[in-house]
Amino acid sequence: MRLTTADARGDVVVLLIGMRINRFWAVHHWLPVMLAMFRMLAELKRDPGRGLLSRVLLTASPRTYYLVQYWESKEKLYAYAYASAADAFHRVVWARVNRMDRGGRVRGHVGIWHEAYVVPEGSYEAIYGDMPAFGLADAHGQVPLEARGRYAKDRFAHRSKGEKAA
Repeated sequence: MRLTTADARGDVVVLLIGMRINRFWAVHHWLPVMLAMFRMLAELKRDPGRGLLSRVLLTASPRTYYLVQYWESKEKLYAYAYASAADAFHRVVWARVNRMDRGGRVRGHVGIWHEAYVVPEGSYEAIYGDMPAFGLADAHGQVPLEARGRYAKDRFAHRSKGEKAA
């Protein structure tokens, strides 16, 4: 078996973001949310300078869909998502959601959520067996396992050049 690990250096920024279909029959409410998610991903793919390194689309159930996203930095994530960059589709979507909410037109047909994490170096490790680059390795590159250590404790202890293990 060919074992590899992610070649991440420094902090890792992870965003989990998704939606839950609360009422299947309300397609006209949840489909636009899903399509908006795909449009934002396309926008981010066209402009790598915004900082999205990689993403994986997953499903937790027939009702719940989410993305695991890896970002270049928390500043770039904030600039796109939270600061609502004026030229980003995300701003258009949030303006629409806010108008609907103020107008009493959000009826709970679809739920949205996100969780953001900044994981310090030394607090993550990854191992892949006979896998193409996936997840963290897709975002930051993939190296042979021996480059970071054969055991999890060694990979957790690995530091980028100039950094010391705690």
